[in-house]
Amino acid sequence: MTKKFKISFASKDEKRTFLLHLVFSIFDGIILGVLALNEYVLIKGLKGSSYQIGILFQFTVVVLIIAVPLTEILKRTIKKIRMLRLVAIFTRAPLLLLLFFPKTITETTDIFFFQIVFLIIFLIYFSANPLIMPTINGFLKTNYKHENFSKLYGYSATANKIVMLIATFFFGLLLDRFSNAYTYVYPFLAILGISSIFILTQIKYSPIVPKNKRSLKEAVKEVTGSIINILKKNKAFRDFEIGFMFYGLAWLVTIAVIALFLENELKLNYSGIAFYKNFYTSVSILLTPLFGKLLGKINPRKFAIYTFGAMLLYLLFMGLTEYFPLYIEIFEIKIYYTLLFSFLAYGIFGAMMGLLWYIGSAYFAKDEDAADYQSVHLSFTGFRGAFAPLAGVYLFEIIGYSGVFLVGIISIFIAILVLIISLRKI
Repeated sequence: MTKKFKISFASKDEKRTFLLHLVFSIFDGIILGVLALNEYVLIKGLKGSSYQIGILFQFTVVVLIIAVPLTEILKRTIKKIRMLRLVAIFTRAPLLLLLFFPKTITETTDIFFFQIVFLIIFLIYFSANPLIMPTINGFLKTNYKHENFSKLYGYSATANKIVMLIATFFFGLLLDRFSNAYTYVYPFLAILGISSIFILTQIKYSPIVPKNKRSLKEAVKEVTGSIINILKKNKAFRDFEIGFMFYGLAWLVTIAVIALFLENELKLNYSGIAFYKNFYTSVSILLTPLFGKLLGKINPRKFAIYTFGAMLLYLLFMGLTEYFPLYIEIFEIKIYYTLLFSFLAYGIFGAMMGLLWYIGSAYFAKDEDAADYQSVHLSFTGFRGAFAPLAGVYLFEIIGYSGVFLVGIISIFIAILVLIISLRKI
């Protein structure tokens, strides 16, 4: 006989926390699933330009530049529940403005105005991420027993991914039938996003706020000095970050160009884009446990080499699709043969990067320094995000799709080379 699926909780508070976290994860999965098609709503629905697509991607990472001062602000915030709720309201409510967007785009519509408003709305939306995510983890860490944390977090994360896949699939179908559906769905996300945070803040939380005699300016200056000191003394970590910098440039330089390629060159509809996104997400979900065991056994620099190699294959097969555009069509979805290999590689990459991103930097640090090392990691991500997506669009206008993909491949090759040399020396 098969055993029934059962979760053991250490206390009633832990069970209550898990249920609230699970509901939050389901709501968040719906939001992430819908926003997975965000850049294509801008391209198809609002006729956004290539540079506007680059700006949209830029907004998702550029906010990480201020990760260091935000970390200090979070440490000093006593009323974290109130802070989270206010942030949720002020960053999610602007999505309600989509209700007033035109239902049909015509030549007489002042479309540029709505494109700019769309970009501003999502700049506000993404600006909340450096505040919301660390605070949520704090809520969970204080309520989940240490030995149950990864297991319970994993259950919620799995539910989040499954719901995300379903939401992306159905939103793609909806947009193919009603191109203006985003003007109704996005305002619903505003309500869902605010509600999800309010649900999560029902978790009991009593943060211990350290008494800081230093001013915020002094604290940030000290952390910045610590970052410089880390890079000077920890050569292995410095090489790791150099490799990450070249990989990150490749990813951000190509990200907007890939969206334009799938839309303008391959003529994928919303359902087709949803199919490929769900394909690589499914691969990523299935392989994450396997790579989780592997990361625990090898040096993160070696793991990063494999991760970047998968990204290189993603760009290689993406570029080959321009020259070998063979496909079959099933239920109005164009399934390109080389694109399947491309997104298979991207799924493998996603599974590995999902682990390397959060765990990799901590490997090089002592427990008490892990937060500082992650701040270095996030700050560098924000730095390259400040210019790389627009630089990719600029390069595309000069050297085309293949040229940009080749630039990305060369940049990743340099990243791999840096890490190979580092492993031999250190």
